[in-house]
Amino acid sequence: MANVLRDKIAGGGLVTLMAAHNPLSARLAEEAGFDGIWASGFELSAAYGVPDASLLSFSQHLDMTRAIIEQIGIPVVADLDTGYGNAINVGHVVGAYARAGSAAVVIEDKTFPKDTSLLAGARQELIRVEEFQGKIAAACAAGMGHDLVVIARTEALIADLGIEEALRRGAAYAEAGADLLLIHSKQKTPDEIVAFTARWGAQIPLVIVPTAYPDLTEAKVRALGKISVVIYANHAVRAAVGAMREVFAAIRRDGGIHKVDKRIASVEDIFDLQRVAAMKAAEKKYLR
Repeated sequence: MANVLRDKIAGGGLVTLMAAHNPLSARLAEEAGFDGIWASGFELSAAYGVPDASLLSFSQHLDMTRAIIEQIGIPVVADLDTGYGNAINVGHVVGAYARAGSAAVVIEDKTFPKDTSLLAGARQELIRVEEFQGKIAAACAAGMGHDLVVIARTEALIADLGIEEALRRGAAYAEAGADLLLIHSKQKTPDEIVAFTARWGAQIPLVIVPTAYPDLTEAKVRALGKISVVIYANHAVRAAVGAMREVFAAIRRDGGIHKVDKRIASVEDIFDLQRVAAMKAAEKKYLR
């Protein structure tokens, strides 16, 4: 799938990724028409009920990413946070994701363990540029045989280090071999991202995550140029939480499921998402 993702990016259109935390949410995103899946560390942490603070293991995230890859037909981009250690760790981890079928990996330049980017008052510390260049080079080497797309993520704006530092780091990461640069911002308007994009030398295409500034529509992103990928990084789990809260509260309020039954997905809809019909067809063909 790495070649599919590369072709989409090279085609000049805007590639859209929707977050997922399990194969079911990934299948729904594919059904909706997104170009790919963001195997989100934030979403998986939320699904486990723990903070997005490097608490889940590499194997926990890899196992879920592999499960997602096996059930859908669109590229999966793996969110590897800080890469689970130094450049040697990164090489080991990225190799495993490449062999599992990931189309791309994203590694960020924070220290380990990390705090999630949009948490107020969080600890946002970045490693040295040279150290992160080594991580990117190791990731590129590990993924080379699989044509893996390597995306460097700088948290310079998240850490309030300013656009100049973000530009400096982005250029250094492109020099180290990154295929794309993810530039993240916690500002409530897109002004900071717009200013960064205008000054970016376009050494490599940009990736953005407009969680904090939702008014930046895809049409506006295309008009900026230089941005090839937009990630909707946490909307699957947020949508699921809102829907479950509403339905659970209604069942308790109403004293039963009689009022909610008709407005939630049918059991048959779930059967379709599970591809039960294909399994039953296989039973008829092979069970003798």
